[in-house]
Amino acid sequence: MAETGASPLPSSPSPHTPLSRAEHFVWLTARVLEQRRFAYHFLTGSAAAADAVETALAAYRNEDDGYGHALEPDLRGPVSQPLHTGHALRVLDSIGRCSGQRVERVCRYLTTVSTPEGALPAVHPSQRGYPCAPFVPIVDDPPSDLLATGPVVGLLHRNEVWHAWLFRATDFCWSAVESLKVSHPYEIHAAIAFLDGVPDRSRARTAADRLGRLVREQRLVVLDPERAGDCPVAPGYAPGEHHYPYDYAKAPESLARAWFTEEEMALALDHLRSEQQEDGGWPVNWRQWAPGTALEARPMVTIEALRTLRAYGRPL
Repeated sequence: MAETGASPLPSSPSPHTPLSRAEHFVWLTARVLEQRRFAYHFLTGSAAAADAVETALAAYRNEDDGYGHALEPDLRGPVSQPLHTGHALRVLDSIGRCSGQRVERVCRYLTTVSTPEGALPAVHPSQRGYPCAPFVPIVDDPPSDLLATGPVVGLLHRNEVWHAWLFRATDFCWSAVESLKVSHPYEIHAAIAFLDGVPDRSRARTAADRLGRLVREQRLVVLDPERAGDCPVAPGYAPGEHHYPYDYAKAPESLARAWFTEEEMALALDHLRSEQQEDGGWPVNWRQWAPGTALEARPMVTIEALRTLRAYGRPL
């Protein structure tokens, strides 16, 4: 029995709804961080819930002010990595805490691991010796990578963060995005994440329009979910690792939303909702290489699916 005066637990959604089924899945399987994120986004939204997310996230932070400890499940081990740190920034952004000294410290870490171009590598060599996905190459002198740099730069700009690291990193992203001719879905995700936050909105819209045509011409998106098998899968991706309009336009305000008609987006969102599994969670469609990674990733995917459906006004 709860003690007199104890704070009540957050109220749960109505039984048998997509949200209640997802809640059961999260409490059953998720790490503490994803449990706290679910509570913030779908149960309370309070400042105390945001504090709890920050506390859970802090467990992944290292003394160099980067993040590690398998925050991104495909990279194991304690060492800080750009991909972990980008994930941490997205979590902070989602709770309205991407500002102040916490982000200043993160930018100092980003500066220390940047390439000579001032951008981020996909994986820093410090990962060597720790388990990681076999499709993640570890090299001594890694190149600048749009997948790692674009989302971080876009997010920091959107939060009006100003730091010396951003100048050269922004220039790198502009050059990489505007020179894309042949691409793959995750690279486009990174490009649109950059364009959705960068201050030069006119230039961003022009670049996004070109990318939208590229996505359709190169068939990097499934527009008819019932015929997903007709679309090619990018080299190195898992069988059936398709990408849909909502993967690019995660919210209606994204520049990528203009790439798709109302009907195309409606079909995609219907498909997203139908992907909820019997256990209440959404599936992971990328290549799995260890049992624990899928277990940790599914609650993350589930929270993002719910956030996307809600952003488009779909009832949960």
